[in-house]
Parts: sequence; C-alpha cells; structure tokens
Amino acid sequence: MGASSLELQTGASVMAIGGFKGSDDSPTLHQFQQYVTDQQIHYFIADGMAGPPDDRSGSAGDITAWVQQHFTPTDVGGTTVYDLSSPAN
Repeated sequence: MGASSLELQTGASVMAIGGFKGSDDSPTLHQFQQYVTDQQIHYFIADGMAGPPDDRSGSAGDITAWVQQHFTPTDVGGTTVYDLSSPAN
C-alpha cells in the first residue's frame, strides 16, 4: 500500500521517503533521524517500498538500513512495522 492510500484510509499523516522510485534524497538520513529524535515520526513501514531492498539507493536506502539496525521489526497484518519510539537494545 502506498503512502497516499494509507493516509486516505487512516486519516493519519504519512510521509513517503525516497519519492516514487525510492531514489530521491528527501528526507536525508540526518533529517529523518532528527524527526525521530523530535518524536515527529512514530512508525516506519518497511513493506511496499519501490524495488527490491538491495536496489534502494540514496536516502531511502540509508534510512531503511538505519531503521533496521536500530529498531525491532513487528509484523502487523503481514506488514513489517518499526516502532521508532522504542529503539532495540
């Protein structure tokens, strides 16, 4: 499910990273980390991103790798979700 569909279905604010193909550098890893620190982002949804994980480049790949290294994945209805308010030990 894309960010726009998720936002429409839930009414929650959703931020897509990496643009349509995942290669746009917005937000940067540093910006994303600051959003997490400032508690402006609570969840990271790993599924539904463009292309295979190994093909992601730019900020989207950097952000995904950082999230995977620092947070624990949870399966929610077949979707991988990371709670960014609770770093892994």
